[in-house]
Amino acid sequence: MQFCSTPIVFFFILLYFIHSSSISAQEVEDEREFDYAEGSQKGPGHWGEIKKEWEACNNGDLQSPIDLSSQRVKIVPQLGELKRSYYPCNATVKNRGHDISVYWYGKPGSIEINGDVYDLQQSHWHSPSEHSVNGRRYDLELHMVHQSSDPTVKNKIAVVGQLYTIGQPDPFITQLSREILGMVDRKHEKKVGVMNPADIKFGGKKYYRYLGSLTVPPCTEGVIWTMNKKIRTVSREQVRLLREAVHDYAEFNARPLQPLNSREIGLYRPIQRTRS
Repeated sequence: MQFCSTPIVFFFILLYFIHSSSISAQEVEDEREFDYAEGSQKGPGHWGEIKKEWEACNNGDLQSPIDLSSQRVKIVPQLGELKRSYYPCNATVKNRGHDISVYWYGKPGSIEINGDVYDLQQSHWHSPSEHSVNGRRYDLELHMVHQSSDPTVKNKIAVVGQLYTIGQPDPFITQLSREILGMVDRKHEKKVGVMNPADIKFGGKKYYRYLGSLTVPPCTEGVIWTMNKKIRTVSREQVRLLREAVHDYAEFNARPLQPLNSREIGLYRPIQRTRS
């Protein structure tokens, strides 16, 4: 992807270098270390106090999630279409206590951002959505977590997010329904054989782009976020299943919105070409 020298694009490049660090896509697996309960000493407002390495949760300037407000969005055509290359691979479904996740093993594929390749690691769901659009939170949010193995890449983690509203069932969750049902309220994992990450549909090419963080401890910053603009549908039963499968305290596993601070939000949309 080629960048031009517009102020907006330069802003993104500058952020990448100022706030870059060598980071890991490893999120906390043990749900007993933190929770989402309102008023809890282990709740989101206290994550940064639980461990020194989690300080960014309270003190960071580039925290996620955020509100994708139209007032802060700038159209940046130079971002280019998101390049995704996914392939069928062995997968395992895990109940991590605070969410349901899918881990792929082998070479499930990758995305490419600014010429850098980020390999798919895992996907998981939050309900209600963590990001909001103009103040509205949706019923579900999917995160596809990618990581670069290139030591020269500054921003190691790239997350692709998808928002859902109640409607028709999501086909990918349908594939996993039986396995998830067998994990209700107990930490467990199950191999599900070959699954194709490409079955996770986005349905559009428009997306938001900003620099943020992991939304669970250690809240690592320098994460490149790509949030699909198109809202897809999920059934009420599927949302209920994902909620009931995790432990009671995490039935609502969405971190509160974080300050945007001085960050800009880029929006990519294909250029509409007129016929001559």
